[in-house]
Amino acid sequence: MQISVFIVDAFTNQPFSGNPAAVCLLEEELEEGWHQKIATEMNLSETAFIRKLHPTDDFARSSCFGLRWFTPTNEVPLCGHATLASAALLFQKKKNRNSTLTFITLSGELHAREAGDHIILDLPLYSTYPQDFQEVEKLVKVAVGDMNVQDVCYSPDTKKLLVRLSDVYERSDLEKIRVNAQELMLAENTGKVKGLIVTLKGDFHGKHASYDFYSRYFAPWYGVPEDPVTGSAHAVLSSYWSQQLGKNEMCAFQCSARGGQLKILLRQDRRVDISGQTFIVLNGFLTI
Repeated sequence: MQISVFIVDAFTNQPFSGNPAAVCLLEEELEEGWHQKIATEMNLSETAFIRKLHPTDDFARSSCFGLRWFTPTNEVPLCGHATLASAALLFQKKKNRNSTLTFITLSGELHAREAGDHIILDLPLYSTYPQDFQEVEKLVKVAVGDMNVQDVCYSPDTKKLLVRLSDVYERSDLEKIRVNAQELMLAENTGKVKGLIVTLKGDFHGKHASYDFYSRYFAPWYGVPEDPVTGSAHAVLSSYWSQQLGKNEMCAFQCSARGGQLKILLRQDRRVDISGQTFIVLNGFLTI
């Protein structure tokens, strides 16, 4: 059996930056255990599987597909960058001309549409709530050491912990943080936290003044020590920073080693449009 597979760099317009996702096009149902085996073999933060919902569906003409995401160790309920990569593949490689693509996922229906050289994802918006610092102090210390922390919030829907650094820091300070993935898992093994966001307010006077906020994201609990650019984390960050900044439209940068830019628009229906660019760097076949 051969499966078409692509690697797409998401939230970037250049190769070898942004966040790479493997995307598999399934012409027929895949035996359940093979999804995880393939994702482990690909060894990227996420491998996406696009499947036809009906035998007569066509990747070039149909507008609705099933979509699942797997890390090297687990299936996950939401992955923004692999959804962006999947939409790019259908729009650009398969020349799908539907105005909107719908994906049936563990997070409900997700929609993607083209807007110039960007693809806009319609994602759920996840609220954050104040977190007792003492309960997570050990985990926070492992992540940011003795840096001053301004705010700690928790997103129960996603099990993500958001740690906001003091406004005295700059983007370069966030980029210098070195996080030990094993120590993170030792510091938090209750299952309450499955992802750690470290974020910082944008500098409106420096050379990166176009960004409202910065972030980095760590998810070793899912086998991802650091994710380069994370759409699902921005479904949490969007809610937090919109309240903090009093803005519904923002531009964000995730400053991992690869880095990536995301455009954000909060909507009235408690959802968020997150848009980015993509670059397809590889296509071939898996033989199983």
